[in-house]
Amino acid sequence: MGLISQQPRSQNGDPARGARVEVTVSQVRAWRNQARSGALAQDLDPAEVDWLLYEGARLDRLKFRLGQPGDRLSLSRSLEDLSQLWAQRLRDRTPLQYLLGSVPWRNFNLLVSPAALIPRPETEAIIDIVLDTKGADSAGIWVDLGTGSGAIALGLAQALPKAKIYAVDCSAEALNLARTNAERHGLGDRIQFHQGSWFEPLAAHQGHLEGMLSNPPYIPSGEIPHLQPEVSRHEPHLALDGGDDGLTALRHLVQTAPDYLQPGGVWLVEIMSGQSPAVCQLLQDSGNYETPHVIRDFAGHDRFVRTQTKKRHQ
Repeated sequence: MGLISQQPRSQNGDPARGARVEVTVSQVRAWRNQARSGALAQDLDPAEVDWLLYEGARLDRLKFRLGQPGDRLSLSRSLEDLSQLWAQRLRDRTPLQYLLGSVPWRNFNLLVSPAALIPRPETEAIIDIVLDTKGADSAGIWVDLGTGSGAIALGLAQALPKAKIYAVDCSAEALNLARTNAERHGLGDRIQFHQGSWFEPLAAHQGHLEGMLSNPPYIPSGEIPHLQPEVSRHEPHLALDGGDDGLTALRHLVQTAPDYLQPGGVWLVEIMSGQSPAVCQLLQDSGNYETPHVIRDFAGHDRFVRTQTKKRHQ
């Protein structure tokens, strides 16, 4: 997972659902200036204030920018409500994504909660890697292990219309969140959800999986307290903690995947920058995989490792 780096979206995507609050342009400007000062005082990005206004309160950006001081504006939340949310953001360093309850990911608007990691923009590329590797006509069974909010599973279901998608997580709360996201986006009938540890719920499919994707816990235990407080205080440590060296889950996936993937099956994971040599070595030492490939994100960091299980020779 990466750090907080994206614009959150309000879960109230339809302004007509709730009562609107009338305020003046000057009132909003005064509130915005005060909130931005609070952000700067705590070394937070003041642009978050605008995210809160435009996405959290459905403020019309153009009307606000061009409006005269006395012009009326319509908000989906009162300035008092926004002040409470912003105070919690400053006081507790709660991510705005959790406060607003949703986040954009690819072309989805996903509900999020502290039961699962906030989907990051850099993870979006994992779906494109699948398409580059196998193409949109790929069928068979694809699995998202440690699905969390369901982001990767939804991305797979949309990108691979002929495939069967399984999503696995050990957290019942995370699975409920993922299932809700799938239903909200019309993909509930495309994804099967299973509670359990990694491949364990998929024993009936040993040797038959077309591909495995995972964004597993990969932060070394000792580094978690030093992450941004938004992450270390609020995101689930179960989904962050990769053990002493950060490789506990990755090592397990290397060891167990060959029993479940079919010959030539795709093994694709997200990693922490700097882990690719160790992960590639684990794959090579296993003897069950083709030469692994490291794929960088837009910032130039090694972000994914992709390989395939060796095909059996006749």
